[in-house]
Amino acid sequence: MPPAIGELETCVLLATLRLEHDAYGVSIRDEIRERTGRALSRGAIYSAITRLESRGFLTSRLGDPTPIRGGRAKRFFSVTPTGVRAVRDSTTAVDQLREGLETLLSR
Repeated sequence: MPPAIGELETCVLLATLRLEHDAYGVSIRDEIRERTGRALSRGAIYSAITRLESRGFLTSRLGDPTPIRGGRAKRFFSVTPTGVRAVRDSTTAVDQLREGLETLLSR
């Protein structure tokens, strides 16, 4: 079983999965903001990405340089099979903890 991941890391992995081939730092941040309402800094996103990549949950590749970015290339991210297992384990654990609490949470 992969090591546990936190809420932000789970959000980054889920956003990356949703974005498929268009997952880069800003698009990941925008996806999280759109779906959760959380406005995260680029620094928070890139710190989480760095942690996830160092743990083998994400891989990256450089896109083509673009004139809009001053000739710089975007770094695109993909979730690895280990990352998929980690996000599945994380969401399953929360679901199991939440199970049976619907009546308590609706008060």
